[in-house]
Amino acid sequence: MKTTVLAIVAVIVLTLGYFTLYTVDEAEQAIVVQFGEPIGDVINEPGLKFKLPWQNVRYFDKRLLVWDGDVTQIPTLGREFILVDTTARWRITDPLLFLTSVRDEAGARTRLDDIIDSVVRDMVSSTELEEIVRSKDWEVDVDDLEDPALAERSDVNLEKQPKLGRELLETGILERARDSMPALGIELDDVRIKRVNYIESVRRQVESRMTAERQSIAERFRSEGRGRSQEILGNMERDLRRIRSEAARDAEKIRGEADAEATRIYGEAFGADAEFYSFFRTLESYRALGENSTLMIRADSDFFRYLEQSQAE
Repeated sequence: MKTTVLAIVAVIVLTLGYFTLYTVDEAEQAIVVQFGEPIGDVINEPGLKFKLPWQNVRYFDKRLLVWDGDVTQIPTLGREFILVDTTARWRITDPLLFLTSVRDEAGARTRLDDIIDSVVRDMVSSTELEEIVRSKDWEVDVDDLEDPALAERSDVNLEKQPKLGRELLETGILERARDSMPALGIELDDVRIKRVNYIESVRRQVESRMTAERQSIAERFRSEGRGRSQEILGNMERDLRRIRSEAARDAEKIRGEADAEATRIYGEAFGADAEFYSFFRTLESYRALGENSTLMIRADSDFFRYLEQSQAE
């Protein structure tokens, strides 16, 4: 009997504890709600807390929360249609106001969608594309570009210094969006543009233009290469003609000098012994005749004089 009573008391105590005790984590803040209405102050201190059985507890995160907006198509000031992807970080600073205004995080994200997307659209549509994609300290030395063709593009001024830049644009979006946050019990900590890209139709046009530019650059390089090739070939032909001419001139000079030396030697030999020279030249003539050569000459010709003498001897 005593055991049964103790068991009943334990069940009653546990039941009361389940419905009246609750804990608050260090990363949370809580509000006690009775019949849908908040009761008392916000509970910021972690630990074990007490409430009445018919009351409920709503918990709210103390930490930074992340908001990711939808990718939005927005026209810039120059009428270029781009896709903008934005993100933000926010926290709940007034849970009581937050509860009465947006109820929960899902409601807060819906309100952030409306507020931040609207501000981003207004700011981007009044800003040039260069201001959105470049930073304030943008600086380009055209002479140091790896692709010289970029410096020749007429649609983009690479040396233009942005007036705002991406950082100041994001700061402006943050300041304008913050104006609506106090009424929601929210503090907007940061807003960033994650990605900027052309819409599909514009992207195809840009790709086509880039392809045409690259083809034009390639054709220019090929034309310059052909011109350089013709110049090299022309120089080579000129050098070959010069070398051949100098070689022919040197050959004729050497040949002339050799003929002159031969004539001189022959002259000296003729002067030393005219008879022997005549004999030697005649023998050279005999050697030049082939085996089956036929000559039509007179019998008393000097050509056979030495033959006749050798036969007579």
